[in-house]
Amino acid sequence: MLILLFVVLGLLAVSAYCSSCETALSVSSKAKLHVLAQKGSKKARIAEDLKNNISPMISSILALNTALNAVATSLFSAWLGEDGVALASAVMTILILIYGEILPKMLALWAPESLLLKSAYIMRGLFAIMRHVTTVATWIARKTLSCVGIKLHDRGTGADVEELLGVIDLHRGPDQDAGQERAMLKSILDLRSVQVSEIMTHRKNVTMLNADDSVESIVDQALLSPFSRLPLWQGNLDNIIGVVNVKALLRAVRADKLDSLNIKAIATKPWFIPESTDLLEQLQNFRKRREHFASVVDEYGALMGVVTLEDILEEIVGNIDDEHDIISTDGITIQPDNSVIVDGSITIRDLNRQLDWNLADKVASTVAGFLINTVRMIPNVGQVFILQGFRFTVLKKQRNQITLIRISKCNDAAGEDGEDDDSR
Repeated sequence: MLILLFVVLGLLAVSAYCSSCETALSVSSKAKLHVLAQKGSKKARIAEDLKNNISPMISSILALNTALNAVATSLFSAWLGEDGVALASAVMTILILIYGEILPKMLALWAPESLLLKSAYIMRGLFAIMRHVTTVATWIARKTLSCVGIKLHDRGTGADVEELLGVIDLHRGPDQDAGQERAMLKSILDLRSVQVSEIMTHRKNVTMLNADDSVESIVDQALLSPFSRLPLWQGNLDNIIGVVNVKALLRAVRADKLDSLNIKAIATKPWFIPESTDLLEQLQNFRKRREHFASVVDEYGALMGVVTLEDILEEIVGNIDDEHDIISTDGITIQPDNSVIVDGSITIRDLNRQLDWNLADKVASTVAGFLINTVRMIPNVGQVFILQGFRFTVLKKQRNQITLIRISKCNDAAGEDGEDDDSR
């Protein structure tokens, strides 16, 4: 009879091992396993395959675990005799709960990847043995779910991106750079969801050269400009005929006399892109064409603005200022009362990145555009609006363009729900 007791304890130990393997398979990091597999770990490659077949693998473990617990309970009941059936059931329930489920799962949560790697060969063998049984069981389970209107589909890439964004949000470091690192990583993942129209330099802020001006005037304008590439137009501002590289212009000035210089011959062919192009696609196009400058047009072919390689890189790493930049400030000034004064042309993305806010950037790309599109009017100086938990005060306006706004957090009910707005 003592042997029977040892058999029961052995079955309980195997059940505990199966429970720990189930937890390790469920919570282990697919990214860590992939890195180990890339380094040549055979166990990591097996673990990756098991993760890719997690549904039938979990079914196999559960089936074996259930069978082990049932056999162990039956043997323990036989050991105690007919009068001890109730006692055997109570004792085995407690033992299975503590030592067969809770304790092994706690250990598995402590080091899931390590346990999964150590158990990779055993779990693969178990899967090979019970594959057909679990396939039938899984098919029955799926059919049962479909009968009640639940259909299981494979996870798409969107779910993986959301999971990765969640991991980035959870990233915390001991230094102040952790916030900047989070912003950079999230910006890389957001490149496909942002259009060039949201980050381009608007045409009214673009320095452009008139092909009909004198060569002396064009050279002077180019030297005064902080930019190395300038659009060349003729007739009207929408008629871009080329892009002048300041370095090429200076080489031509040195080689020829100003009177004989042909500015059109120096200019390169313009590159027009639609405003709906996403940043990831445009970044790849910049690399393929080995160009750094593109003109953005709308659906009617009208010039909307220009976008450069630096603009896209700034979306990832933040502002990149050099000694030639005219604007030394980023357009965001923090006040002593913790409110901020921002230029209306500052993008919502830049504001969220620098202040760790969560203003919605779907309705418009700039702060001024966000305010106008949300309140559906052109505010006057002094008007106050409470939107998404923030108080917006219009400080300055030029014609119909809002140029300066004060923003502060508020804690009232209207601001908390993000739906009510108040103006005065």
